[in-house]
Amino acid sequence: MKKVLVVDWLDKYGGAERVISCLERSYCFDKTYTLINIMKKEDLAKIYSQKEPFIQETVLKVVKNKFRLFFFIFHYLISKIKVDTDADLIISSSHAVAKGIKKSNKKQLHISYFHARNFNYIWDDSELFFGAFKYILYPLIYLLRKIDIKQAQRPDHIIANSHFVKKWIKEKYNRNSDVIYPPVDLSNFPLEINKEDYYIVVGRVVHVKKFDIVVKAFNKSGKKLIVIGDGDQLKKIKSIASQNIIFKGFLNSKDVSSYIQKAKGFIQMGVEGFGIAPIEAQSCGTPVIAYAYGGVLETVVDQVSGVYFKQQSVESLNFAIQEFEKINFDYVAIRKNALRFSTSKFELEIANYVHNKRQLHLKDLNKNRCL
Repeated sequence: MKKVLVVDWLDKYGGAERVISCLERSYCFDKTYTLINIMKKEDLAKIYSQKEPFIQETVLKVVKNKFRLFFFIFHYLISKIKVDTDADLIISSSHAVAKGIKKSNKKQLHISYFHARNFNYIWDDSELFFGAFKYILYPLIYLLRKIDIKQAQRPDHIIANSHFVKKWIKEKYNRNSDVIYPPVDLSNFPLEINKEDYYIVVGRVVHVKKFDIVVKAFNKSGKKLIVIGDGDQLKKIKSIASQNIIFKGFLNSKDVSSYIQKAKGFIQMGVEGFGIAPIEAQSCGTPVIAYAYGGVLETVVDQVSGVYFKQQSVESLNFAIQEFEKINFDYVAIRKNALRFSTSKFELEIANYVHNKRQLHLKDLNKNRCL
């Protein structure tokens, strides 16, 4: 059976790429199709550890790091990719437009794994990305939404990475989906019961993650905060931070883990379809203080492995931290909660899912052949 993988783009190694790496280990794809590949060789090696990958990309490769500026042609480009006609199984890994790949053979089976609310530039977060220009660009956004809905009908089956994303898929695309939580490699995030007096926030320092609100909250409280990550908002956020806030920039997984292990609490301010970082924190026994929206509601147990706050505001976060500090957390119980989201569990569930859908697909093909 010839198997191919379709991904939106390959640029940095993050949560979606960890899923891709698990899929690659399980299926050893014959070919990968993507809009653009600008990923460092060492990061590509984390995904394709068993072989040299065969990656086919589009004309976006000429613009390199500026590719996101051309978001308005992503749907067009994904639909123009021609999958090998002898491919039997197509798995698309989609947080934007990969789901929109066309079959080249009616006998092919296409299963799409949704890492998040897809292509959120044009949906829920359009105002965050475009600001006041959203209203000027509305005719374009409206057109792209129509195309996005149409392309979302192409997969035979959709897997959502959380019930939050499952509900969103139904609302936006009117498609049913099945939930398989993504893999979280907890081997680098061991339990640590000796905590130190600081909080931590980790991730890409971009507008949608709302690190600025976290920094302003800790400016006001004076509590110690460690910020780990890089991004286009880093310089701006550094400029408003007081001396109790320490920036570590981008760190490797081992160093990130060492800081998370000893942190009093992990801050989650942004909205994630699932959110791997809070699971990694809980694996270390570190409780999470999270904005009560998105996939985190499925991964953090209120008052047991963390606390929630209701608004993305300085006041709401600081009040939650005050309540948080009144709780005597059981670090072993927090770790146990994280173990629900292991890599081995994901690999077993995805293998069973694909096998079952493949068997049903072959049965339908045989039935149609007999008619």
